[in-house]
This record gives sequence, structure tokens and C-alpha cells, in this order.
Amino acid sequence: MSNSSSPTKFLLLAFTDTRELQLLHFALFLGIYLAALLGNGLIITAVVCDHRLHTPMYFFLLNLSVLDLGFISTTVPKSMANSLRDTRVISYSGCAAQVFFAFFSLSAECSLLTVMAYDRFVAICKPLHYGTLMSSRACVKMAAAAWASGFLDAVLNTGNTFSIPFCKGNAVEQFFCEVPQLLKLSCSDAYLREAALIVVGLCLASGCFIFGVLSYVQIFTAVLRMPSEQGRHKAFSMCLPHLAVVSLSLSTVMTAYLKPPSISSPVLDLGVAVLYMVVPPAVNPFIYSLRNKELKDALRKLVQRVQCQHR
Repeated sequence: MSNSSSPTKFLLLAFTDTRELQLLHFALFLGIYLAALLGNGLIITAVVCDHRLHTPMYFFLLNLSVLDLGFISTTVPKSMANSLRDTRVISYSGCAAQVFFAFFSLSAECSLLTVMAYDRFVAICKPLHYGTLMSSRACVKMAAAAWASGFLDAVLNTGNTFSIPFCKGNAVEQFFCEVPQLLKLSCSDAYLREAALIVVGLCLASGCFIFGVLSYVQIFTAVLRMPSEQGRHKAFSMCLPHLAVVSLSLSTVMTAYLKPPSISSPVLDLGVAVLYMVVPPAVNPFIYSLRNKELKDALRKLVQRVQCQHR
């Protein structure tokens, strides 16, 4: 492949050319990134340190927090660095790494959210079989399968994308290396292979979403039949945060990849990308801790323990 069809670097879309606004973008992304690090880091630490949280639900939540940290770290630090240094450049290998880890995190998270929906379904609809169906070994296998599916999806999409010759320049119309924008730089029909893979991925994501919806229809049916108001409240407290996270994650990804080309514009594409790449990893920890008394108590004890150690 010639150099003309294999750029050694790409130029990412700048949020703005005004220096003051570049610094504002850096500060805004820094705040969001630190919030994501703090929120997910606290959840990981609380689940690891508090033996009361050593249950399947919190085990999967720990995995989700690790994926969220990796997801937001794929794109946001590079975007901040470019704004701070007033540059748009990303290396070819750096671009490939962004594509790999973005697909890895997205696919693994989709699978993990499906597993978490199944966990809630078994806990509420089949409580007598919960210990058997959600044993420690079963949970580890399900989490490993989610991570493996992410790795496989990332390898296939990254390999396909970067086997295509890029001969329409090296300017990517996005603040990170997004595959649909990279495909616009191709002048070969080979890009159809990657487009087909994306369609397959979206179909699988839709399948995960449908499975989650069906699970929650049965869950809410079972919850509404509970005679105890306290039991209903506890069940809703466990399920609503997960439902909110699933809705936020899948709706933003679907919007990004399924919106009609006729309404596509650089500003709209940029806004949608921020919604699915930056916002969910930052807000997921707060959604999960908002109505979860066990998690809030564990986080409170963790903070108090840290404060006592520094006195």
C-alpha cells in the first residue's frame, strides 16, 4: 500500500479555533474526566473493600465501572491534550488504538448490561434459583464472555477498518477516530465489509436491548404483584438505575450510527459523539448510587475511613 493511501497521521476535528474556547473545552472535558475517574474509582474501591457488596449485582457493577474508565480514557485525554497544545494531530497507531478500545468498551459494555438485566430478572422473578443460576463461577463466566465479545468485536472492526486504503485525505470530521468518519476517507469498495460489520454489531446491540426490555417487562410485572410496599420500593431501587443506564447508553449509540445522512452535520455529529462517548461514563456512577442505599452506605464508610487515616 502506498504512502498516499496510508497516512502516517490523521487530523481530528477541533471543537474551536479560538484559543480561549480551546482552553474552555479543555477545562470542561477535564472536569467531566475527573468526575468519571472519581465516580467509577469510588465504586470499584467500595465494591472491592466492602464484603457486603460481594454479590453478583455489585460484581457486574465493578466490571461496568472498569469498562467506563477505559471507555472515557480512550478519547477524552487526547482531545484535551490537543486543545491544550492547539493541534489536531493523532498518529496512525494512536487512531487505531482509539478504534480498538472504543469498540472493545462499547461491545463489552453492551454484553455486560444484558447480563446485568438477566441478574435482576433472576433475582426478582426466580429468587429460589438465584444462588444456583448466579453462582460465583457462573458470574465469572458471564463477565469473561462479555469481555471476550468486546475483544473479538474490537479485533474484527479495527482489522477491517485499517486494511482499507485511505486516499481521500487524512482529516477526520470528529474529535476522535470514529469509524464512520474514517470510512468517508476510503476510495475502495472494501469499506463495505466494515459497514456490514457495523450493521451486524448494531443488530446484536438491538438484540441486547430487546432482551433487556423483555426482562424488565417481566420484572415490573412481578414487582407490581408484590404485596409489600417496601419490597416494591427495594426492587424498583435496584432496577431503575440499571434501566436508566441501558437507555442512556444504547439510545446515544443508536442515534450516532443510525441517524439519516440527510440530517448529518459536523455540529450534530460532534454533539451526538459527546453524548455517547463522554457523558455515560461520567454519569453512570451517580445514576447507580443515587437510589442505592447499600452503595451509598459503603461509599460513606469509605470516605470516613480515608478521612480518619489523614487525621
